[in-house]
Amino acid sequence: MNKSGIYLRMLEPEDAKPMLDLKLRNRAFSQPFEPIRGDEHYTLEEQMTDIGNGISAAQQGTAYIYGVFLTETDELIGRIALTSVTRGVFQNAYMGYFIDQAHNGRGYATAAVAEMVGIAFHDLHLHRIQASVMPINGRSLRVLEKAGFRQEGLARRYLKINGQWEDHLLFAITKEDLLS
Repeated sequence: MNKSGIYLRMLEPEDAKPMLDLKLRNRAFSQPFEPIRGDEHYTLEEQMTDIGNGISAAQQGTAYIYGVFLTETDELIGRIALTSVTRGVFQNAYMGYFIDQAHNGRGYATAAVAEMVGIAFHDLHLHRIQASVMPINGRSLRVLEKAGFRQEGLARRYLKINGQWEDHLLFAITKEDLLS
């Protein structure tokens, strides 16, 4: 059995209903850290579209969208993604993630990030992963630090989150960081 209690798997069409349920359960909890989304985002059709777009992006090599599942029950408890994959001399992706509020504080986000870093560097042959976090999101800051990411700076008014342009701390990890 997986010691972390979770596993990652690329999202498939049959995950649309569990993803919708997950997002609906966590809508209020996640809102302070996400863009404002209309009610249409919280529909089965939109989840099907998002998953279909993720599958197409993976086939094109531009993004990889995974579900975070409990090993014991196969329950979908989160999502983690590598997006804006750039090849050539950069070999970079941006990473974003969330875990169901009911499962916070159990190390699942840290385990998912560590597993995604392994996938990115070993399977996808990327060199660098970037992540950005609002300074008030202490839990996410700890996840990145535990996973070996280094803070690289502060981006002022970086993303429009919950209707406001929010500052974000910028983090990154490179393949060499795992070797040192």
